[in-house]
Amino acid sequence: MQNIKNKIINPNQIKQADLIVGIPSYNEADNIANVVKQIDRGLVKNFNKYKAVIINVDNNSPDGTREVFLNVKTKTPKIYISTPLGVVGKGNNFCNLFNQILKLDATAVAVIDADIKNITGDWVKWLLKPILSGYDYSTPLYSRSEYDGSITNNICYPLIYGLLGYDIRQPIGGDFSFSPRLAKYWLKRKWHKTTKQYGIDIFMTMNAILGGFKIAQVGLGAKIHKPSAPKLGQMFSQVVTTLFQNICDNKEKWMNVDKQTKIPFFGKKEFDQPQTLSIDYKGMKKTSIFDFKSNENVLKDFLSKDIFIEIKDMYDSGNIVINDYLWHKIVYDAIYAYDKADSDSILIEALRSLYFGRFISFFIKTLDHSSEICEKKIINQASIFWNDRDYFIEKYK
Repeated sequence: MQNIKNKIINPNQIKQADLIVGIPSYNEADNIANVVKQIDRGLVKNFNKYKAVIINVDNNSPDGTREVFLNVKTKTPKIYISTPLGVVGKGNNFCNLFNQILKLDATAVAVIDADIKNITGDWVKWLLKPILSGYDYSTPLYSRSEYDGSITNNICYPLIYGLLGYDIRQPIGGDFSFSPRLAKYWLKRKWHKTTKQYGIDIFMTMNAILGGFKIAQVGLGAKIHKPSAPKLGQMFSQVVTTLFQNICDNKEKWMNVDKQTKIPFFGKKEFDQPQTLSIDYKGMKKTSIFDFKSNENVLKDFLSKDIFIEIKDMYDSGNIVINDYLWHKIVYDAIYAYDKADSDSILIEALRSLYFGRFISFFIKTLDHSSEICEKKIINQASIFWNDRDYFIEKYK
């Protein structure tokens, strides 16, 4: 396959579009065709009075994603944009998309992940409606397996809720919509190197909140997609680094937050049954213990003394039980240490061992519980981050 270098393929020579639906991708040839078809159906059925375009922002996928995307028959014109050969990262794809949005002078934009298996045309309608109604940003709300989105459940959601007071359940869900003025704002923000990778989603949500933009949540039903477990370690490091960096850079904006912000709801109100996932509990526990022992000295330095002693006893005995209350203090200790540390990447890698420990603790505790009960436990954990946010704030006084 011919290498694409800084190349835009625009068969219909589109120079302006009111509505844009973007699809970020890397090696999604096996699934992207259905995503494109459903997006096209949604645009044709619900927005035929608008000029629309579907844009695939890709990382020069070697599996033929480009060819599949361009060969799907659609009524809506398509544009393909690739990063240069060897340049990967979801954030790099979004940067290309943001710039193209401004060039096309769009009115509203939606983004849908290329690995979604249960997308329907209604997703496009539900995502774009808030933006066309005057909102700047909408995040997805859907039923997910209680063991899917573990970075969301244990770090991103509770921190967005706990420090900023925004009950945004899926701040890194991947399926968003936004206004061009917000895209322009994002481009002007400081991008950490991890923002150009998997950190882009949390960067978008954090900056939409911190920038004072009008935000909504959109019900989409259920999220059925490719399991993220194979890339979980890499994703953890990039997402958490971006999140911690944005928290540390904006202390003046969350330090004095004293009330929660209600988020308006659009879209589907009745959710489908979540996707079923298999969990390699033994493998994850083994990794957690190995990583803890490898990073024990780092953890000892950044955790409060009593917390470290409690954690060390767990890992020495192999009986790992990191509950909600212990976990929120671990995370708050980690952010404060990140803010003061010289080797922040080492700290993030050390925290990952405890993140796996938190996950397996939750897994064992909820194994026989329904998805509804598990969801309540995840929400309760976030409320602990909010109710005890002074534990973190006091560190700066």
